[in-house]
Amino acid sequence: MNGGYGVGIGWRPDIAGYVAGLPGLRFTEVVAESLPRRGAAPAPLDELRQRGVTIVPHGVKLSLGGAEPVSAERVAHLARCAELVGAPLVSEHIAFVRAGGREAGHLLPLPRTADAVEAVVANVSRTQAQLPVPLALEPIAALFDWPDAQLTEADFLTEILDRTGALLLLDVANVYANARNRGEDPFDLVDRLPLERIGYVHVAGGAEHGGLYHDTHTDPTPPQVLQLLAAVCDRVTPPAVMLERDGRYPAAADLTAELDSIASAARQEPVTARPEPVMEPVR
Repeated sequence: MNGGYGVGIGWRPDIAGYVAGLPGLRFTEVVAESLPRRGAAPAPLDELRQRGVTIVPHGVKLSLGGAEPVSAERVAHLARCAELVGAPLVSEHIAFVRAGGREAGHLLPLPRTADAVEAVVANVSRTQAQLPVPLALEPIAALFDWPDAQLTEADFLTEILDRTGALLLLDVANVYANARNRGEDPFDLVDRLPLERIGYVHVAGGAEHGGLYHDTHTDPTPPQVLQLLAAVCDRVTPPAVMLERDGRYPAAADLTAELDSIASAARQEPVTARPEPVMEPVR
């Protein structure tokens, strides 16, 4: 994804009006599975596209980490989503969501083993072969780790990215959640990731329940995640930084304040600011 898109927010039907009203919006993301298999994209998305807003489909059910080959039908839908909204890339998760015909209903973590790397690489390659645009891979937030890991998280992710040529969708909220739940330093992981491969960045809020930090997408972004975002932006300039909010939407003023805080941490213009008019040269 070329150029700088600044700060965006995920498009959701419940806040479609708010998203449409952001004067400086240049980037948004839509859940791929929410787009129709036939027909046109929802009118609000089409209107954003006509305004010049870049839209990226974000898949949640491909199950790239499953032992079974990815569904050709699901991959075909992801490819159609890219064409439907004129996306420069699409994204999915390094996770599995089904096995033996059973749906988990949640993104599940992979064991960090050589066999898991092979499974992901094979499925990513199958997916890339059908896509008209590049693919960005997102490491997930997980509440547990499988035992007997053979690779560190950084090495596991880097090997998958190197072998597939895929981009990295870095979710700094996921990095923070995993590090907090493991008792580790999230800045250490950031220092070891191939940040030059970032396609774009996710930011989201969470909350602690039962001694574990949950990446809820329904709470405000905590200061620690904003600090981690700032550290990433000290090292690289991501093409886009996007807030994920999937429920318990606050008042518009509170959501605006959160977006402004993200823009400040990422050293970007506020998406709520009206862009400067283009001045025609004096002749």
